[in-house]
Amino acid sequence: MPLDLGMYDSRAEYKSEKQCQRTSFAFYQAVRDLLPVWVLEDMRTMEVFHWEDDGRACAYSPCEALLYALVHDHQQYARYLLNRYSVRALEMPSRSFCCCQASTTPHLNVAIRYNRINILKMIMDSVRDFTETERQNYLNRHGCVHIDGGKTALQLACDLVRPECLILLLGHGACPYVTDRSGNTPLDCLLNQICQSDFDMRRKHVCLGYLILFMPEMRFRMKSQLQGNALQWQVLLGDQAFHWLAGTAPPSLFVQAMQKLMRSIPPEQLDSLPDFLKPLDFRLHQQQDVA
Repeated sequence: MPLDLGMYDSRAEYKSEKQCQRTSFAFYQAVRDLLPVWVLEDMRTMEVFHWEDDGRACAYSPCEALLYALVHDHQQYARYLLNRYSVRALEMPSRSFCCCQASTTPHLNVAIRYNRINILKMIMDSVRDFTETERQNYLNRHGCVHIDGGKTALQLACDLVRPECLILLLGHGACPYVTDRSGNTPLDCLLNQICQSDFDMRRKHVCLGYLILFMPEMRFRMKSQLQGNALQWQVLLGDQAFHWLAGTAPPSLFVQAMQKLMRSIPPEQLDSLPDFLKPLDFRLHQQQDVA
């Protein structure tokens, strides 16, 4: 039986805040417990409400349900929402979910924060339905100031050292030169992580390798710091990477070839590259160039 939206709105008006809290938590638990998609959709469209700050009881929209699927890594539900609702599942949720309505929708940054690589791939597939302008705007806008410090998705991936997320974003057209409110590019964010500690240094160098492959020009804020503290940064980055970033030497022929190759490969085929073409360890490729 088709749902009577007029009756649905009327029912919502009678929901109390306490009732909304109960049903909202029930929906949260259901997604967390990875219940079947049909159960979750029945709950979302017929039974579950959340309370808005302006005193309204509202049903969960597809984009709000997708946030729950991301948090709990419910991949089947995420796939359903993105396939069924397409770009509607990536719209901005209500203020109770995201206070910065002028920022980009939070799905990208939530996927990166929780390292939901498979769902991020699904989102990237859906982004292909955007126009080029819409896609660039979606991938490169700043996130919530209160949660992510206004960072773009690429900057957050560098801050959290998420190489798999980073290559997905770069491969689908995210711009490595977009700056945050302090003027930092994603490369600046990553260099800050590299100089702060040697923890997880290999993954940091993987991220560095990916960024360099998508940066034909080395434009970033910290270049003068590298030039002014050459010895420190040579130890942290290796001789060749340091000279490339500092602008004192061009990238190796291998890196230049890889930069051209990455621009010619469709994004959906990045995962199928042979292992020897993936810059999984940046220092390893430096050693190969020397050899």
